[in-house]
Amino acid sequence: MALVVVAVGIAMQAVRPSLGKPAGPQVEAAVPAQVREILVRRCYACHSDEPRLAWWDHVVPVYWVVSSDVQRARAVLNFSELGTKPAAVQQATLYESVNQIALGAMPLRLYLLGHPGSGVTAEELSVLKSYLAPFKPGMGPSGVAAGAAPKKLGGPAAASPNGVPFLPGYAEWKVVSTTDRGDNHTLRIITGNDLAMSAIEKRQLPSWPEGAAFAKITFQAVDDGQGHIVPGKFVQVEFMEKHRVQYAGTGGWGYARFKGDDLKPYGVGPHFDNECLGCHEPVRKNDYVYTLPLPRAGGAR
Repeated sequence: MALVVVAVGIAMQAVRPSLGKPAGPQVEAAVPAQVREILVRRCYACHSDEPRLAWWDHVVPVYWVVSSDVQRARAVLNFSELGTKPAAVQQATLYESVNQIALGAMPLRLYLLGHPGSGVTAEELSVLKSYLAPFKPGMGPSGVAAGAAPKKLGGPAAASPNGVPFLPGYAEWKVVSTTDRGDNHTLRIITGNDLAMSAIEKRQLPSWPEGAAFAKITFQAVDDGQGHIVPGKFVQVEFMEKHRVQYAGTGGWGYARFKGDDLKPYGVGPHFDNECLGCHEPVRKNDYVYTLPLPRAGGAR
């Protein structure tokens, strides 16, 4: 039996899915040398066309797990091909990647267990954050008027590819919180429907009730020339709606995004929202919600 086990183990080594370079063009993002060195050292092992495996990663069945992980990692983010995307997309991708690192979601804990010392150091994370530090907002005319959500509250011309509905009236919902992104000069106002606001008032968090919904309304950040940063042009509105059964495949939340004044639905194919789930995975313990309600009078939230 021992000989049979050895023979089977040796035969298994021949079953090795290829990790050869994908067919896509090889264009890296244009980043400073110091930033690239960190990405190569800490991220390229899985998220590139040049995977680097330890000797034990080559041993089947470990190799089967590793090769599957690399293929999935490339599908989400491939640094070897990131340079083919528009500059704004490259910057946004790097921003989201650094957030994943800062939140402890990347590298994966299982990967760190098998590859000690491969995590991003505090110094390296500081370099990445400095590169993506908030930039000065675009200058607008003095006294620029604040932006406004589109008037088309009846809905966009087309539905979201995944079937998540446009939620009319989002601009009239109560404000839950605000946030900003310095890398692309945007301000965001997060509003919540009555169910979401009721959960906040009753302190039922972090588990949000069925039917709770949020809208994240995004505007360009504009310096009005008088020391104020104000909302400029409307960019998009994004929705999260809680229905545990209907959206079981994406953590119980349905995600949708509508861009521009014509509210053009974002996404290709019904499963584009997996990228949304990947972004929200680090806050799974908070029911996949990043937003924290603004403090209320008397210490209530």
